[in-house]
Parts: sequence; structure tokens; C-alpha cells
Amino acid sequence: MVSGTRDKRPAAGRPIYVEIDVGSDIEALWRHTQDPQLHEQWDLRFTEIDYLPKASPEDDQSFLYRTRLGFGLSIRGTGKSRAPASAPDGVRTSVLAFGTADPLSLIGHGGGYWRYTPLPGGGVRFATRFDYSTRFGRAGGWLDKLLFRPLFGWATAWSFDALRLWLERGIPPAASLLLAKVHALAIGLLTFCWAYEGLVPKLLYPDSGEAELLRALGWFPGFERIATGALGIGELLLAAWLPFRRRPWLLKTQAILMCALTAAAIAAAPDSLQSPFNPLVLTIPMLGATAAALWAREGLPSAQSCRRRPMHAADQPVKEETR
Repeated sequence: MVSGTRDKRPAAGRPIYVEIDVGSDIEALWRHTQDPQLHEQWDLRFTEIDYLPKASPEDDQSFLYRTRLGFGLSIRGTGKSRAPASAPDGVRTSVLAFGTADPLSLIGHGGGYWRYTPLPGGGVRFATRFDYSTRFGRAGGWLDKLLFRPLFGWATAWSFDALRLWLERGIPPAASLLLAKVHALAIGLLTFCWAYEGLVPKLLYPDSGEAELLRALGWFPGFERIATGALGIGELLLAAWLPFRRRPWLLKTQAILMCALTAAAIAAAPDSLQSPFNPLVLTIPMLGATAAALWAREGLPSAQSCRRRPMHAADQPVKEETR
């Protein structure tokens, strides 16, 4: 906690902890996290960070930050940080406090640390732990617990992995963010298509042609309606699974399934290719979305790359206060 920043009791909740191993030397990692122009490039939590002049090198570093919310809205706040000298084992720790009086902010005041631990085989274990108080009484506490704190933790972890990719593989954070948008758009399109195909023509309106296609194939004689419903449920389950599983095998499997269903539909009704909205009109864009999702996932940051629980006693709360 930084003196001069009024402290409030933190909201009841688990402090946010994120840890990741970065294949970089400690100086490069330190520079990319302590230089505000580099920091604001990879951290989703801050849009702008501006350091204020110090009277002497020994003083705490005051800074201003801004987080853009969209729709022309943003939150501004202030903070202070201190970076004590490295410990004898080479570990560096940067402690900070932050706060805002912005009425749009759920966060009141908070504080935490960044810790840089050199690894024996090379690289650095980069960890953060922080907590904060909330506004708006009990409603703010519940909003923080159910939505904001998990989202804030996810944004921290995603940002840490974006930083790792920048240092290890030279992928700029702006490129990571673009890949994330492409991947999300592709998965969103696939999810919508599978959900629509499972719900509308198979469950809500099976007599629109789906059951007749199975009847023409002769695969389930006498049980075409049941098979159509089962296939619709399967497609809905696939749609529900796709956004939460970034495994390449799942994307490839659904592409194979898509091609198999399209081939079966064409085999059962070859004349359907003459229709303006034939099976190929749907399948080809879905295959394109699959290819885009597979391409974008290479070099895509993931919050799951980070550990969310301390593994070492050294990563427990920092007692020291900046003054």
C-alpha cells in the first residue's frame, strides 16, 4: 500500500494471483513490465499508463492510468510503485498501490506486487498477487465476486501469456489481439451454424426436409424422426462445446462431421445442389471458418497457460509497504 492513498477494507473474495514462466532474461522482462510504453501494449487492464516526474530517484514512482470501456467511456486512476533492490538470490519485487475516485469504477483502492524469480534452467517466473476494495455496497461486492473478479483475473492471465509470446516468439501484443478477434469470430460463426442446424431444421421443424433426407438414405428405417432429433441434440451439444475447447482435434473432427453430413445430404437429394441455398452454400463458409480458427490459434494467448495458485512460500502476500 502506498502512503497517501486512503485504504479501504477489500471486498470479501480471494486475491487475484497469476503466475507464468517466461523464456526470457530478467532484464528484458523487467523492461517490458516497468516501461509504461511497453506495459500498456500487452496489458488488457490498462489502455494508457503515464509516469509522473520524480523529485529524486529514490522516490516512489507515481503514475496515471486510463482504462477504456468502450462507447466513449473510460476510467482514470492514480497509483504509486516501488521497485526495491534485488534480493541476494536475484529475485526482484515491484510493489504498487492504485486507486480511483471515478464514479464508473467498481474498484476503489487496491495494491499488490509483481515478482520476478530467475529459474535454474533459464527464464523467469513472473507472478503477481493483488487485491482491491469495491464500491456500491453489498451489490458491488456480489457483482465483483460473481463477474468482475473472475473477468479481471482472466484478463491478467491472458495478458501475461501475451507478454510471454512477445518475449519468447516475437509476436507483438497487437498481433495477438488480432488473432484473438479472428479466432473468436470464427468460433462464433461455427457455434451459430451448428446451433441453428441442430435446433431449427432438426428439432423444431423436422418435417422441413431433414427426416426425409434420412428416409431417402435408408439408414434408420422407421426411426427417421428419432434419428433426426438425436442428430439435432448432438449438433447443439457440439455448438455448446466449441467456444470452451480450443483443441485442434475438435475443430478437425467437426470439419469431418460437416463434410460427412453434406455428402450424405447430396447423396440423398442430388437435386438439392440446384437450390440457391444448398448444402455446399453452408458447408464451404463453415470450412473456411474452421481453417481461420485453426490458423489463428497458433500464437494465440491463453489464460490457461498461467497458474492461478501460489506454488511457493515466496509468493505469499508481500508485507512491505511503499512509503
